[in-house]
Amino acid sequence: MTTSTPPLREAARAIVLDEDDRVLLLRYDENGGFWATPGGSLEDGEDHATATLRELREELGIDEKAVELGVQLAERSKDHLVGGREVRQVERYFLTRVSPGDVDPARATQPDNIREYRWWTQDELRSTSETVYPRGLADLVAAVTEGRTPTEPVVLAG
Repeated sequence: MTTSTPPLREAARAIVLDEDDRVLLLRYDENGGFWATPGGSLEDGEDHATATLRELREELGIDEKAVELGVQLAERSKDHLVGGREVRQVERYFLTRVSPGDVDPARATQPDNIREYRWWTQDELRSTSETVYPRGLADLVAAVTEGRTPTEPVVLAG
């Protein structure tokens, strides 16, 4: 029996922190509801940093001039359905800093299925019973805010 690997779908995601080290998450209703970091798949010829900035503009109306784009903090691979077709999504997560005032969903050009956005404190992130992706986000945010930014991207679980 042979199994085939689903086609690769590369994605860029932003771990968005504000000046108070709160993290910005987006809520989606599908799959029972969950919160996730902003981001999405790369377009043809696009690198991960450029895709991160584009996704922030499309999903949250953030002007790229207002974004302080940092290092790649993590990566994650996950097989899931996109448009009814299974893909292996490989995501790179970039540290991103913005001011809450720079988030303007009214300027978003592709809000997808985002139901709301919210700034989470680290305590809220650790204590929530809601589903948050990626798993391990709370520990990663804590490390960054304590000055322990990883020197190599951390591999996060599905």
